[in-house]
Amino acid sequence: MAQIAENPLILVDGSSYLYRAYHAFPPLTNKAGEPTGAMYGVMNMLRSLMLQYHPSHIAVVFDAKGKTFRDELFAEYKSHRPPMPDDLRMQIEPLHKMVEAAGFPMLVISGVEADDVIGTLAKSAAAAGRHVLISTGDKDMAQLVTPDITLINTMNNTILGPDEVCEKYGVPPSLIIDFLALMGDSSDNIPGVPGVGEKTAQALLQGIGSIEQIYADLSKVAELSFRGAKTMGAKLEQNREMAELSYKLATIKTDVELNVACDDLALRKADTEVLVDLFTRYEFKRWLADAEGGSWLGGNGKSAAPAAGSAKAPAVEPNGVEAVLSQDDYQTILDEKALDSLIAELKSAPLFAFDTETDSLDTLTANLVGLSFATAPGKAAYIPVGHDYLDAPDQLSRDEVLAKLKPLLEDDALLKVGQNLKYDKGIMANYGITLRGIAFDTMLESYVLDSVAGRHDMDSLAERHLNHKTISFEDIAGKGKGQLTFNQIALEQAGPYASEDADVTLQLHQALWPKLEAEPGLKKVFTEIEMPLVPVLSRMERIGVLIDSTILGKHSQELAVRLDELEKQAHEVAGEPFNLSSPKQLQAILFEKQKLPVLKKTPGGAPSTNEEVLVELAEQDYELPKVILEYRGLAKLKTTYTDKLPQMINPATGRVHTSYHQAVTATGRLSSSDPNLQNIPVRNDEGRRIRQAFIAPQGFRIVAADYSQIELRIMAHLSGDKGLLDAFAAGKDIHRATAAEVFGLPLESVTGEQRRSAKAINFGLIYGMSAFGLARQLGIARGEAQRYMDLYFERYPGVLAYMERTRQQATEQGYVSTLDGRRLYLPEIHSRNAMRRKGAERAAINAPMQGTAADIIKRAMIAVDAWLLDQQHDDIRMIMQVHDELVFEIHESRVDEAIEKIRVLMEQSMSLAVPLKVDVGVGENWDQAH
Repeated sequence: MAQIAENPLILVDGSSYLYRAYHAFPPLTNKAGEPTGAMYGVMNMLRSLMLQYHPSHIAVVFDAKGKTFRDELFAEYKSHRPPMPDDLRMQIEPLHKMVEAAGFPMLVISGVEADDVIGTLAKSAAAAGRHVLISTGDKDMAQLVTPDITLINTMNNTILGPDEVCEKYGVPPSLIIDFLALMGDSSDNIPGVPGVGEKTAQALLQGIGSIEQIYADLSKVAELSFRGAKTMGAKLEQNREMAELSYKLATIKTDVELNVACDDLALRKADTEVLVDLFTRYEFKRWLADAEGGSWLGGNGKSAAPAAGSAKAPAVEPNGVEAVLSQDDYQTILDEKALDSLIAELKSAPLFAFDTETDSLDTLTANLVGLSFATAPGKAAYIPVGHDYLDAPDQLSRDEVLAKLKPLLEDDALLKVGQNLKYDKGIMANYGITLRGIAFDTMLESYVLDSVAGRHDMDSLAERHLNHKTISFEDIAGKGKGQLTFNQIALEQAGPYASEDADVTLQLHQALWPKLEAEPGLKKVFTEIEMPLVPVLSRMERIGVLIDSTILGKHSQELAVRLDELEKQAHEVAGEPFNLSSPKQLQAILFEKQKLPVLKKTPGGAPSTNEEVLVELAEQDYELPKVILEYRGLAKLKTTYTDKLPQMINPATGRVHTSYHQAVTATGRLSSSDPNLQNIPVRNDEGRRIRQAFIAPQGFRIVAADYSQIELRIMAHLSGDKGLLDAFAAGKDIHRATAAEVFGLPLESVTGEQRRSAKAINFGLIYGMSAFGLARQLGIARGEAQRYMDLYFERYPGVLAYMERTRQQATEQGYVSTLDGRRLYLPEIHSRNAMRRKGAERAAINAPMQGTAADIIKRAMIAVDAWLLDQQHDDIRMIMQVHDELVFEIHESRVDEAIEKIRVLMEQSMSLAVPLKVDVGVGENWDQAH
């Protein structure tokens, strides 16, 4: 690994920091509603850089407003990028003030990019004999690397010297410009040479040399061994001008006229008075205390930072919790005495973190390779039980270790914290251990605190809350086809990696739990809903569902025939054959040949052929879009379900086992994968046929229990509208009742068409549908749709009042809540972009209903599971949860009894102002029962 010289000149790519901080950190705001997340992120990264390297000279360089010389060279340069978000633009000016007040020399030079300023300073300093460290995430900067100029990506602590550049990109720094010019750069819209990707560019440069050398004798290209070499010379000749232009665009200028020299970039004394004002306004409380004390870096500005080049950096969690992760107290347990000592320590700990290492992500087939524990920050241990790497020392017997750990892991009184403990519970079940005492899960703590803050995996949480970059699996296992499984990894690497997982988990819990405790509503959602649901989902996943592969095989064959017919029909309508799966070819047919109206464009400026566009064109009665839509829908069903489901049958159980995810959707609903049960169509024959393949075993029946119109019932409760409350209380058909109110008719006179219109209004309002959207759905004029909506709000004024009240609350609070207290944060609610703001308002109206519905069915699952555990029989099994529906396998002798109990438990899972109603169906397969 490249080493960093002592006291280098540090050049920070401020614009790179800005965008990365904006996307990596949660959408923080102060009490005034001003966005602060990007500012916090940039300052936090600068702070970590200072604490790690203590430079005497440093510069933070930002892009200036306006065009650069590259825009003159190529009008489309970076043209595909969306405009800067309003909430990011608002943070630039105060961030610049913070950077300067913190004592950092800051440069913003018009007409060039930050890269060019950094390149000029770096080359100048290196020429004067000074070592330079460039902090950036931009691969273009690799062209600047020399033995005296090094890159560091502070997001993953990757350091790139000449050798690392060569290893990462396959070419030395001197050929990086050529590399980018040949393959292009989609992030900057540098075109490159058509047909040349990364591998081809590497082959050309490694085989011949620079672009100049390649074009000096194009005949050499055909002699190379990469695929397509024989025709590549002609392509290069044809696109010579494009290659030359791309080379100019990719070249970082190193001769920008600057009014500062490297010696002028000395770190200045911070203006603490300005910093105090800024930190006060934007509520950076921990830094505020430090700034008031004389140094915003904390104390005297010095810390026990690791030496330059270390993989670990000191960390600061956003609320000020120090989290310096050290491996000094990590141990690998290799003998019985050490194991006994660890077990005694775990038994006496008030709480310990637990994690498993395996050779697969499939809980049913994975083998346990090792277990890790942490009892205090920085104090962790790894017990290897399944390594087969040749250089690994002998490890303890898996059976011996598990026999000793079983009482501890199954003890309810010994509290455990983990990251996605549902997985670890499933792994331990493979070895006859029922993991109990599951008290906390950091993934769920983060999710409940703010579901839209970012990803909730451990690595992301460690960066976000501990400012710590974890050891990645690829760091120790490699990547691609040659990636090792964990059992093949040497203990010298496996031990610290696994111990860190447990240590980070414990420290994340210590950072997240106080925040949950401070919010009673969120704490209630976590302790009463999300944590109790973990073992419920684990049991459902292990039970799985029976699939009839014969039904699916026959269905797949029929879909193949229909797809072939549709392909021929599409070719006939188009007047020529083309690839239906190619957006580029479809663009040419629809918009160049058939001259259909262009409704939307891709970021690159090409006519869009996405589903939304095709639906609108189909509604305008164009034939080809209709055919394409049917083709795409059936092709997706075939590849996702009819072809794939039989391959997913577990040979040991004969069943399919989905994985449920609690921390994915914004609103609290569960999602599932492998297979995704939530996406099987309900309203068409093909989707129903797939459900027919979900069958009951011999002697059992499939029972499906579905909440009836649950979100409308929640709307009635939340709005308190008398008309809706009365209709539900009387047990009326709500869509028919709405039609009677809107059209001023007796209930018995409502036609099917009028009921359909009322249903569209009822559900449309929940999802914030406009009059335009309703008009499209019903196929009526916009004016008539608006009249329907006006009549609706006239008859149900409480609904309109709820919508206005919710918009106002969302604007004031920045979030909305479910009845249980679950929150959905709305970062776009203050956006200056009207479309984004309106989207956030629609989400604000819908989220309390969708989120409350999610909480209701989760509570129902917990209650039903508790009842099933009391039964201690295997004749009633909860096997699936899909949308507002629970699906069971029930022995035919207990169907009637079970249905009544399930209905009661589901209908009593939450008390609303209107009764919850559950419809129950029974059948030999899921379709019959649904």
